[in-house]
Amino acid sequence: MSISVVLKDAQENVLQRETAEQTVHMAVERTYAPGDCLEVTGAEHLIVQMDQTLTEGEVYAPKKCMTYRIPFGPERSAYPPYAFEGEKHVVRVREMTDDEIRALRPISRNPHDLRGDTDYYPHATANVETRGEADFAARNIIDGVYTNRGHGPWPYGSWGIGTKQDAALTVDFGREVQIDSVRVLLRADFPHDSWWESCVFVFSDGTQETMHLVKSDAFQTLPVRKTISWIRLEQMKKADDPSPFPSIRQLEVIGCDLL
Repeated sequence: MSISVVLKDAQENVLQRETAEQTVHMAVERTYAPGDCLEVTGAEHLIVQMDQTLTEGEVYAPKKCMTYRIPFGPERSAYPPYAFEGEKHVVRVREMTDDEIRALRPISRNPHDLRGDTDYYPHATANVETRGEADFAARNIIDGVYTNRGHGPWPYGSWGIGTKQDAALTVDFGREVQIDSVRVLLRADFPHDSWWESCVFVFSDGTQETMHLVKSDAFQTLPVRKTISWIRLEQMKKADDPSPFPSIRQLEVIGCDLL
């Protein structure tokens, strides 16, 4: 099965196309413009790197098509410096192997998640993001970056709830997966930050689990074995601390695909 990567502009004009049987390595010699996107076709399970500054990661495209909108403007603050900038870029895409799909891994991790609707997964959405800023967007908690002793632009992006009492965040996998545990990495920019003493995870199978948390800059783990298609974080209980800013840096769901 061949994999194709197509670069299009805002008017849907095809600017470049690369196709390969195994791995596509595409060199883009263009200064990106608003509306540019990269379209990947050919497989459901992909390993992608849409810019040389980004971490390689997996995505699931149920229609064998991934549409990646190049981030612009304020959205860029959630990405490494110089991401998507300049006149030269490298895009790398390949199909995942069966062994990779079967393997136990952070199945929620997606450095290429975007705000807004996507046609690929995992995808994080929330009912609030502090001031609507990219630095506090839901996508940040599945970007695979673990630096949590700061807040603001990359590499300290997090999910900010803006003091909303009923804040909730959902990670959608786009298909059923088998999970073994959920790991939470709090943002730990103390004393600027507070923390949550507990939270509730609601699962697509109708069940829920309460996770108790402590003030820590390390991952905290909730063992849970289920077959689900999405997970929602809600009912966070803030610690008795002067700071009004509890936040999460990374939510990792460890699991594998059902084959």
